[in-house]
Amino acid sequence: MTDKIRNFCIIAHIDHGKSTLADRFLEVTGTIDKRNMKNQLLDTMDIEQERGITIKLQPVRMLYQGHILNLIDTPGHVDFSYEVSRSLAAVEGAILLVDASQGVQAQTIANLYLAIEQNLTIIPVMNKIDLPNANPEKVAEEIIHLIGCKREDILSCSGKTGEGVPELLAKVIDSVPAPLDTKALPARALIFDSFFDDYRGVIASVRMKDGALKKGDRIKFMGSGKVAEALDIGHYAPQMVSDPMLENGHTGYVVSGLKEIGNVRVGDTITLEKAPATSQLPGYKEVKPMVFAGVFPNEGDAYSEMRDAMDKLKLNDSALFFEPEHSQALGFGFRCGFLGMLHLEIFQERLRREFDIDIIATVPSVAYHIFKTNGTEITIKSPQDLPDVQQIEHIEEPWMNVDIIVPENFIGNVMSLVAERKGIYANTEYLSTGSSQRAMLHYQMPLASLITDFYDKLKSVSSGYASMNYDFKDYRKSDVVKMDILIAEEAVEALSLLVWRDEAHNIGKKIVNSLKDTLPRQQFVIKIQATIGGKVVAGEKISALRKDVTAKLYGGDVTRKRKLLDKQKKGKKKMMAMGKGKVDIPTEAYLAVLKR
Repeated sequence: MTDKIRNFCIIAHIDHGKSTLADRFLEVTGTIDKRNMKNQLLDTMDIEQERGITIKLQPVRMLYQGHILNLIDTPGHVDFSYEVSRSLAAVEGAILLVDASQGVQAQTIANLYLAIEQNLTIIPVMNKIDLPNANPEKVAEEIIHLIGCKREDILSCSGKTGEGVPELLAKVIDSVPAPLDTKALPARALIFDSFFDDYRGVIASVRMKDGALKKGDRIKFMGSGKVAEALDIGHYAPQMVSDPMLENGHTGYVVSGLKEIGNVRVGDTITLEKAPATSQLPGYKEVKPMVFAGVFPNEGDAYSEMRDAMDKLKLNDSALFFEPEHSQALGFGFRCGFLGMLHLEIFQERLRREFDIDIIATVPSVAYHIFKTNGTEITIKSPQDLPDVQQIEHIEEPWMNVDIIVPENFIGNVMSLVAERKGIYANTEYLSTGSSQRAMLHYQMPLASLITDFYDKLKSVSSGYASMNYDFKDYRKSDVVKMDILIAEEAVEALSLLVWRDEAHNIGKKIVNSLKDTLPRQQFVIKIQATIGGKVVAGEKISALRKDVTAKLYGGDVTRKRKLLDKQKKGKKKMMAMGKGKVDIPTEAYLAVLKR
């Protein structure tokens, strides 16, 4: 019976206690025994546990007071907002969770707007009320200002102690609407996530919208047209539990047995082969990557392993984009697209941990539109793709709408930082009144300003209090040039980057300085130069390691010492001339520039 089913998710800013609250739900509903309980139970990856952040959405079914509660725990960071949008398409209600000590943050608002677009029932909740610095009344005022609810509509709880959690579950049962009863319609299940199992093939996480699927049914993937057998069907509790069937309103999984990863796409619809539905469910908009970097295996022969690993990662990271790329310096690899720098960092870490593949990533760049003098337009994602200067009429770069929430006394610092990064001020909105006001600053900024260290600097100038969210605005004209980095007078392709002409010297100086600190010294002087079209804009030298060739002397004329030093000097010149003066660049040097 669908009237006893509730599908809901938790949305919040990063570190507002989503995963801890989900732990209490599992405990209160008896889904997990207390002896098996651990912190962040739904964060299944090691990297999630270590960093204390949610990266992957995670579904779980709970039984409580005669109802089936299907929860999806979602990430909070802006780089994983695509995971949030997919969770929202599979539910009817959302708990809007706000930390009672930090108040409404930028990504709280962004995730709320995503939920409102899906017409979900919103339940406002203040978490962490047990903290000594919690300020429930001020935070309640911010929530009222944000969604226009009444004070009595806002629930209070503590994910840590469990206070208020039973009342919140009761509110979910009362407020979140049950799924529509459409079991008489042809079966349609929306795939909101998927992953690969070596023995059982691709496993799809689904929300049954219409009809029912049974174990052993012949199923059809409407987008790819592929037909398979439902080898197993069931739900997450949070481990996989087999069921004879999935009915409309339920969330669960379908084991397809398919080994070809491209046949099971997130956003596709599963139906029955014998009695197919006439139309697909509305899926998800195609996500547009914002940050591009070349990714190459550290070991050249690991290319095919890396391709297989990335195919598997793509299954449960739909925002990942990649295409083959060849570099003269680094060999065969991929040009990858990410939603942001954290997404790139997590991708690198997952490749290393889950597949034991070490990579070299080139300096991240954004996608530029190049308008050529012959009237054609191309999009480039890498500095190597930039045409000759004579062929370019003008270049356009992506701009973003940026929302920054910050306490009133840090507004000046934030405005100075954004002005340095070419930001254009739009307006300011105040979220609360009284002595400790917080403001939301609206800006437009080039994406290239955001993808390196902007977030770290923002946290520094606001003593950690500011939060940020951004989304795409449009493309605008820009004076961008290609900067090459030369080490020992040889261009290092992986370190080339596109920069604004007026900032070329400063950026070049930072890069050559970071390389000077990380490159190992050699037997000869190493020149490090940043150049634009052959013109050097910044340079440094690493002095040679000096072998004491005169140590064996025990006296005699000074000319003996000079002869030995001259011989050493000639040897170093010969080494350079024979090409033995090449510098092997360690991965740490690439990473130092990457994190510039």
